[in-house]
Amino acid sequence: MTRPATVPHLRIARPSRDLAVAEHFWRHGVGMDVLWRTTHSDEPRPPHEHDLVMLGLPGASWHLELVADADAAASSRPSAEDLLVLYLGDGLDERTTQRVTDAGGKRVTARNPYWEQWGATFEDPDGYLLVLSHRQWTT
Repeated sequence: MTRPATVPHLRIARPSRDLAVAEHFWRHGVGMDVLWRTTHSDEPRPPHEHDLVMLGLPGASWHLELVADADAAASSRPSAEDLLVLYLGDGLDERTTQRVTDAGGKRVTARNPYWEQWGATFEDPDGYLLVLSHRQWTT
C-alpha cells in the first residue's frame, strides 16, 4: 500500500443508545464542537438511515461520529483496551475532570496502569472509554 501524500482525515464512528446524552458528554464534558448533524424525522425510516452527529476539536484531522442506533450500541460492548486517548499536553486539572463527570462521564480505573500514571480514564454514556492524557503526543 502506498502512503498518502498528506495526512488523511480519520473518522471514528460509534453507535449510541441516546444521541442527545452522548452529544452532551462530548460537547460539554470534552469540549468538542458539532461539525455536522443529520436528523431524520420520517417514521418509519429506511433501515440505512440514522440520526447522527459528528463532533471534533478545532484543527484536528479527525472527528467522532455518533450514530443513533440503540440496538447496535447494546450489542457492541467495548473492551477495556478500546480506548480513545486525547493527549492534552498539559496537566489534567480538577476542573476538567469535574466538567467531564458533570456531563455524564464516569471516572474509572484503567486496566493498564500506564494510563493511570499519565492521565485519567472515563467511561462515556455509551460505555466507551476515554483517556485524557496530560502527555504531549510527538511523532
